[in-house]
Amino acid sequence: MAPKEPQTQAPSAPAPGKTGAGAAAAKPQPEGRGKTRREFNWLALAWTAFTAASVAGLTATMRFMFPNVLFEPPTLFKAGYPDSYKPGEVDERFKEKYGVWIIRGEDNIMYALIAICTHLGCPPNWLAAEQKFKCPCHGSGYYKSGINFEGPTPRPLERARITLGEDGQIIVDKSRKFQWEKGEWTDPDSFLKL
Repeated sequence: MAPKEPQTQAPSAPAPGKTGAGAAAAKPQPEGRGKTRREFNWLALAWTAFTAASVAGLTATMRFMFPNVLFEPPTLFKAGYPDSYKPGEVDERFKEKYGVWIIRGEDNIMYALIAICTHLGCPPNWLAAEQKFKCPCHGSGYYKSGINFEGPTPRPLERARITLGEDGQIIVDKSRKFQWEKGEWTDPDSFLKL
């Protein structure tokens, strides 16, 4: 038996279009190779963007299920007994909570002024030393009666409906407003005669 000759493999032919040194540098790619780092980063970025958009859309959809609610104080409230108000003074205890001043005049007539400037809607302040309401936004001024006398305001403050309840307490209803320039301050619901 004759010994077998070792078989030598013929060198592989370079890829078409590649000759010389470029041919030697080409490495065969194994089949089923994984993703490169760049491909992985782009894929991760795409999935992150998709997830963020999905979460944002789901959040907006869930927020749509709950209506916007504005919690405002009631427009109708009890303001105590008339004896608790001093004649000739402006009572500010309901300004913060209900946006109303209650004034008891020297002639025992009470009225409720709405604490909103008729210029642009800022809340004026009562200046007891000067006996006037003064708007801090643009300088509108009002007398104790609510009549405007300075600044850019076009008209007096508005009054709210004021009545006496069955229990003898003052009831203020801000949903009913009275304007001086329309002659509504003569309406019996715009003031309370004691």
